[in-house]
Amino acid sequence: MANVNYQKELEKLIEKEQKEGRVPRLFLHACCAPCSSYVLEYLSRYFSITVFFYNPNISPREEYEKRVAEIQRMIREMNFIHPVELREGEYHPEDFYKMAKGLEDIPEGGERCFRCYRMRMEEAARLAKEGGYDYFTTTLSISPLKNAGKINEIGQELSEIYQVSHLPSDFKKKNGYKRSIELSHEYGLYRQNYCGCVYSKRAAREQ
Repeated sequence: MANVNYQKELEKLIEKEQKEGRVPRLFLHACCAPCSSYVLEYLSRYFSITVFFYNPNISPREEYEKRVAEIQRMIREMNFIHPVELREGEYHPEDFYKMAKGLEDIPEGGERCFRCYRMRMEEAARLAKEGGYDYFTTTLSISPLKNAGKINEIGQELSEIYQVSHLPSDFKKKNGYKRSIELSHEYGLYRQNYCGCVYSKRAAREQ
């Protein structure tokens, strides 16, 4: 999986959709406004997008609410070629702790994170199928700290389970991460210094 250029795969798929003159519907899992900024700027040229904010990993609740408010504001203020709307998932942090049980001391970027990607992406895949969307994906691959190979591998697996196409992605490519920082400054977006969960907060503190 490591040698696949997911950005190239995405470009091929966009080109195919454009040749057919379609504007496909995308169900996009989002973790926060800064990560979503470039992804939405880029993908809204080609897709009609429902942003799905589903992150039971985020702690504490105040942080969660801050991120929801910020993504709502960003969607209101940014201009998009095709429609972009927000759907908020349910916030049940206990689901995250149940998933992380026994993995509390695993370093950031390991198995606990992979399971967390999966938990959020699985809910996106399930709802994308239920809502008759053409594709689902996540903004997670924009982060230089996230394993794009693993994210796409999970996406592909979920695509087969739920029978809905996964949009391949490595959004940090083509200066995507750099552009997300520029857009964050432009819109004055709140940028948190940890991924979201108590374990990532602890790791950020230790660093």
